Amino acid sequence: MVNNIKVIREYPTNLTDKQWQSMKDLFEPRERRRKNPLQGIVNTLLYITKTGCQWRMLPGDFAPWQTVYFYF
Repeated sequence: MVNNIKVIREYPTNLTDKQWQSMKDLFEPRERRRKNPLQGIVNTLLYITKTGCQWRMLPGDFAPWQTVYFYF
């Protein structure tokens, strides 16, 4: 964390902003306040799918594994 702001690394599995813009309405029909942005949750799910990483071994710059598992 830098000044209480979580720094998120770029992973090869992340969606580009253009990809996210074309599909975000499928996930967010209505905007609402979230502690973790939905794009980050989707990126984490793609990371788990591609790498086969265990839930509890997610890198620290992703949302907590329990949050991502809830959305899964």
